[in-house]
Amino acid sequence: MEIDFGGQGEIVFERRGKAGLVRLTRPKALNALTRTMVNAFHRALIAWSTDPDVHCVVVEGEGRAFCAGGDILAVFHAGRSGSPLYEFFADEYRLNAYIRHFPKPYISLIDGICMGGGVGISVHGSHRVVTENIMFAMPEVGIGFFPDVGGSAFLPHLPEHFGTYLALTGNRIRQGDCLQSGIATHAIKAEDKERVRRSLIRTGNPDIALRGKIINPDFETPEKIRDMIGVLFDSRTLGGCLIRLAAAGVNGNEWAQQVLDLINARSPTSLHVTFRQIEEGRDLEMDQCMQMEYRILSRMLENHDFYEGVRALLVDKDNAPAWQPASIDDVTPEMVNAYFASLGERELQLT
Repeated sequence: MEIDFGGQGEIVFERRGKAGLVRLTRPKALNALTRTMVNAFHRALIAWSTDPDVHCVVVEGEGRAFCAGGDILAVFHAGRSGSPLYEFFADEYRLNAYIRHFPKPYISLIDGICMGGGVGISVHGSHRVVTENIMFAMPEVGIGFFPDVGGSAFLPHLPEHFGTYLALTGNRIRQGDCLQSGIATHAIKAEDKERVRRSLIRTGNPDIALRGKIINPDFETPEKIRDMIGVLFDSRTLGGCLIRLAAAGVNGNEWAQQVLDLINARSPTSLHVTFRQIEEGRDLEMDQCMQMEYRILSRMLENHDFYEGVRALLVDKDNAPAWQPASIDDVTPEMVNAYFASLGERELQLT
């Protein structure tokens, strides 16, 4: 039975058997989230959290993406017109926090692209089930942004600084890396996804639904490179990581030099803010992380690099962003501190 929570066809909700089903239905936009989708999703979860007939929630995306993020172009144009979409992000962050605290099994069936906002509606749930088709990334530093939607709540806790590496590079990873790092809780073959889904509808029990379907792919990232990540990103400062990468590159480590070159092409401000976000998130609870991220977000929407990054990558597509400041060394501690300062009466309220 389809239920109308106000998704306007962009997101569809059904009650079938013992499951509440959520399907993102913007395949041409890679299921990028809009505020309409976010608020309808939140209303559905609130209703289902106390519905005794809903034993679990199952989330999927249509087409080749689970969800590729938020509607960045809409955010870009709104900000450029003088009306930044603060409330879209406030609503999205409230949804992310609610998913973290959702009292029933919350199963994401991730069978395709999962980035940005798609990570926010999956990684905080109890069951993150990935197929071999997953392509996962938090690529925000490449557009002058930062890995939000709760990035500060899970990236610091990935093993051997893997989260710091993913955040500072924006590199993409696949099924084995997701599973073995803890981003995913389970891996299955894509051909088994529909069987798992049907079993979830029938039983409402993810343990039963996944029984006999679970596979255990190893890391795609070779052990040698994972060891290097663990060593080269083992610093309490961004500068320390960059010094280690540079030293390794000078000594003939081609991988380290490539990573350093990649990081140096990212927004210097985003890199500094992202590194501090991860360091601070290590000791924060989910709700605190979301409030911190809203502070950062509010400043990002008021400054230069986000709009310049989106312009270069998605609007003019010249891939030549002019970051301000242009150099990592030109970003001062005072500049970084400003992103984390209290918003006063504008602090994010999660309830």
